[in-house]
Amino acid sequence: MAAKSYDVIVIGAGPGGYVAAIRAAQLGLKTVIVEREHMGGICLNWGCIPTKALLRSAEVFHLMERAKDFGLSADKIGYDIDAVIKRSRGVAKQLSSGVSHLIKKNKVEAIMGEATLAGKGKVTVKTDKGTEELTAKSIILATGARARELPGLEADGDLVWTYKHALLPPRMPKKLLVIGSGAIGIEFASFYNTLGADTTVVEVMDRILPVEDAEIAAFAKKQFVKQGMKIMEKASVKQLDRGKGKVTAHIESGGKTEKHEFDTVISAVGIVGNVEGLGLEEAGIKVDRTHVVTDEYCRTGVEGVYAIGDIAGAPWLAHKASHEGVMVAELIAGQHPHPVKPESIAGCTYCQPQVASVGYTEAKAKELGFDIKVGKFPFIGNGKAIALGEPEGMIKTVFDAKTGELLGAHMVGAEVTELIQGYVVGRQLETTEEDLMNTVFPHPTLSEMMHESVLDAYGRAIHF
Repeated sequence: MAAKSYDVIVIGAGPGGYVAAIRAAQLGLKTVIVEREHMGGICLNWGCIPTKALLRSAEVFHLMERAKDFGLSADKIGYDIDAVIKRSRGVAKQLSSGVSHLIKKNKVEAIMGEATLAGKGKVTVKTDKGTEELTAKSIILATGARARELPGLEADGDLVWTYKHALLPPRMPKKLLVIGSGAIGIEFASFYNTLGADTTVVEVMDRILPVEDAEIAAFAKKQFVKQGMKIMEKASVKQLDRGKGKVTAHIESGGKTEKHEFDTVISAVGIVGNVEGLGLEEAGIKVDRTHVVTDEYCRTGVEGVYAIGDIAGAPWLAHKASHEGVMVAELIAGQHPHPVKPESIAGCTYCQPQVASVGYTEAKAKELGFDIKVGKFPFIGNGKAIALGEPEGMIKTVFDAKTGELLGAHMVGAEVTELIQGYVVGRQLETTEEDLMNTVFPHPTLSEMMHESVLDAYGRAIHF
């Protein structure tokens, strides 16, 4: 069978791959996308989207329990875990079929199958019907990543879960252990804890949410503990003894190992890139610790081959993958896009309270040698936060004392995952403290705290 020829072959249809394919097609390039499992990838099917649907259910349930605070009454409050899961799957399905529609609408050809690089500009795809050969001048690798499994802590889907099992739980956990306190671990801990599971989080680093600003992470921890979560930092799970309906975890902390019993364990200890079976080594593509090595334009060093999103390394965020996809498509089409800067990408964690950040933490800014000014503002000083019944939170901004450049912004509290974008836009436009101080923020909004936090960095806060 003759090889089919294209301008661009995209391998993987997650938020990196499908966006790259659509943008390439918009730019007049003949494009094909190869996906082995789900249109929309992990993000839409098993990640960002269905978890947000679950967390929304938990948030509404939490508000119902607080009905009295708002002068409302709600009796016999409860939940049906199967119905909560069903809603989450419905949301994921709706968006996944939306991606298929967008791919079709943009005249991108889609092939379901497993792709392998087969020489310069060549890809073979194993499908249900046999093997297809494709050729193109440009190939974009967007195969994503999967959960890291630690020896002895492997998931079995019954007692020990990965994020996938946690999204389709066989039962509601009573006593839950979450290993790892990054965004994925904390979101599941928050969800199950809110629905009444007795939840323990174990983090090997010296604090939870290790990539966040230390002060924000400490604030979040205090709220989690208040909600009944147990948090063990500088601790690690050495082994899991699996019994009938229970797991005994050997947890080492402060030099001693203690045994604790749980009925469910969720392992969220990071991710590894999907680099197997792609023929990377034969193609001469460098892989470092399961991630493809690229330059700032996502080029692999092998002519015509690019890698975007999770397979190309941190930060492992859907919006980074999408942006890289657009950049690479424009590069292939002969345009001159800007490279994606990791420190300009916001991170959002949808626990209760939410956490969001962009740019450098206070510690990182100091480590990089900046002379800094730091401003903070608490939710308790904001009218809208109090009216919402959400007075727990804070906003923190970090400026370069010499130039007034906004180096970083860090938040914890209600709706901060939406607020962070104000600072992201500010950084993109190379804003200074003066621009932000002169901006009029609408009242009453949570966003006013962003203004006050900037003012506070320069000793000018009004409302606190």
